Amino acid sequence: MQISRGTPPRATSASVLTIGNFDGVHRGHQALLGQLVDKARALGLPATVLTFEPHAREFFSPADAPARLSNLREKLLLLAAAGVDRVHLCRFDARLAALSADAFIDDILIAGLGVRHLFIGDDFRFGARRQGDFALLRSAGERHGFGVEAMPTLALDGERVSSSAVRGALADGDMARAARLLGRPYSIAGRVMHGDKIGRKLGFPTANVQMKHRKPALSGVYAVMVEGLAAHPIPGVANVGARPTVTHAGRPTLEVHLFDWRQDCYGAHLRVHFLHKQRDQARFESLAALTAQIGRDADEARAWLATHPNLTALQG
Repeated sequence: MQISRGTPPRATSASVLTIGNFDGVHRGHQALLGQLVDKARALGLPATVLTFEPHAREFFSPADAPARLSNLREKLLLLAAAGVDRVHLCRFDARLAALSADAFIDDILIAGLGVRHLFIGDDFRFGARRQGDFALLRSAGERHGFGVEAMPTLALDGERVSSSAVRGALADGDMARAARLLGRPYSIAGRVMHGDKIGRKLGFPTANVQMKHRKPALSGVYAVMVEGLAAHPIPGVANVGARPTVTHAGRPTLEVHLFDWRQDCYGAHLRVHFLHKQRDQARFESLAALTAQIGRDADEARAWLATHPNLTALQG
């Protein structure tokens, strides 16, 4: 998959295009991407995604922006897995925020990306003050000779599939619902960094996985499976949160205690799959109390994972 920063002033080829943040690349996104790829293959053109970094809500109101479901690297991997040929990462800044809807169509879609056919979500808005919509795109397509299709909202069991719905499921600790909306278990990927070694001192060494964003979409203690260290996933128990017993820094961390794993993994890039929530974050009165609870958490995670072999194999 070819990745480009921004869009060129003049397209080198035509494209079949879709636009959006694609946070989490959930089943609704996957359905849209499936149509994109099918149309691109039929026309013999590259399946192209235009996405934004940061997200618009992070630009306009960073303190109130929703938690990210996936970092940029994860999103790109998921787009590649969906069959996308090209991704244009467009920086969302003051210049782009002020761009009129007509200029967005003329300068970016037509001149820069050579759009031949465009797929959008049914709630897509664009341009300064969100003036652009499906009707404006369809009118432009009729004038300039490109097709426009709106992807209707996907629903599962009566629930609209959306990034907001996934965040809600994660906030509720409903990992089965989150996996159903995503089409896979929710995961966080990152590189293993050096930590303060507190887990090792307590008898439960952990891999400290770097999180790019300060606001994770979930918190608490989870039974997990971890990819990136061996030919098969490694079971473990993970904590996501600010570790209130041992620090006052408030910066969320992801720490994973891997079962029956004794090798160093610093620098490895892991994907942690969250399968079952065991409890919320808690503050303990002493390190001894924390150690005892970690032992109970590990025992509970082992027992849960042993009774769910279909999930530990990361199937479905």
